[in-house]
Amino acid sequence: GELFQHRFAGSDALAGHPVGNLVLLGLMEQLGDPVAALDHAAAMLRAAGRVLPMCRLPVTIEADVRGVDPARPSGVVTIQGQHEVAVSSGHIEVVRLVPPEPQACPEAVRAVLEADWLVFGPGSWYTSVIPHLLVPELAAAIVRSRAQRLITLNLAAEGETGGLSLADHLGALTRYLADFRADIVLADGKAVEDPDPVAFAAQSLGARLALGPVAVADGVPRHDPVALGGELARLLAGV
Repeated sequence: GELFQHRFAGSDALAGHPVGNLVLLGLMEQLGDPVAALDHAAAMLRAAGRVLPMCRLPVTIEADVRGVDPARPSGVVTIQGQHEVAVSSGHIEVVRLVPPEPQACPEAVRAVLEADWLVFGPGSWYTSVIPHLLVPELAAAIVRSRAQRLITLNLAAEGETGGLSLADHLGALTRYLADFRADIVLADGKAVEDPDPVAFAAQSLGARLALGPVAVADGVPRHDPVALGGELARLLAGV
């Protein structure tokens, strides 16, 4: 597990990339199927559960971003690529997938329909969370699923969500999937200065706001995996 998470040092083409991504790429080339590659990697790690792609074929994330150029604050440019959109400094007007309306991974659709809980976040909102709502079959499955839904809010705005409040994060979900509903919104108590707007936004989704200590103790805006896991386990168990 630690080897998969190790990131290459240096300044060459591999710098910053985790070993696990390269292993997955090799498995995909060898097996010719992303689902089989992910299942094989999980077996290598003796992992519980299953990781599934939202699509079987590659897609590109594209966004129209306003204010990237300080000299043209109202100008809008189109940015392509998950990383490029994630680190963009302007205001994202709209995000989409290329090609549009890609076919969903059947195994992912089935998993959503059979799930007891659907958990959204934490993660890059426009490049990790919302893209799942842009795949028609997957979005339809999310709406149809009888599972309960929990949203974990981020601790701080990133490049792509600069200027957005936590309540805005919730509003963005219904912008891309009008029928999106949730049961619980989880946030770190210290990250929410005023809980009222967040609670109101949660209620608009049919959810209640749950506050808990899920951040690391050193003040860095990063979730503590153990604390977050414990809080999720408690909420999912209905405690």
